[in-house]
Amino acid sequence: MPSEKIASFTVDHRKITPGVYISRIDGGVTTYDLRTRKPNTDRLMSNSAMHSVEHLFATFIRNSEMGKQVIYFGPMGCQTGFYLLVSNADNKAVIEVIKQTLIDIINYGGEMPGNSEIECGNYRNLSVELAKEECRRYYSAIKDIDEKDLVY
Repeated sequence: MPSEKIASFTVDHRKITPGVYISRIDGGVTTYDLRTRKPNTDRLMSNSAMHSVEHLFATFIRNSEMGKQVIYFGPMGCQTGFYLLVSNADNKAVIEVIKQTLIDIINYGGEMPGNSEIECGNYRNLSVELAKEECRRYYSAIKDIDEKDLVY
């Protein structure tokens, strides 16, 4: 067993509520915790909802003004949120892009990006409507946050 805990295991998950937080900064890369649920208490995201948000959020944010700075966007294994890794991040700008990305998904009227056997390893497990529902819920929780709210 390794002797050091990873950073995310040192956070008291009983105190986390839905929001956007800085999880860690490694050199020029900021890891944002986009927490959609209160850990260990709320109904968890279904695999289909997480997968669907991942496809849409990654597509929209990588096509935003900060798209070239996005290193990674993906779900947490605990099904309570997502990680967003951004290089040379400006926290205020990142928050605004997160909010705009959620609005774009909520208003999206097209087909799911990456929705084929060629493009995705589990393409049958995608739903635009589930993603929109999840993003509506999360947007309502974070619509009023700003950069001062980012610290655990």
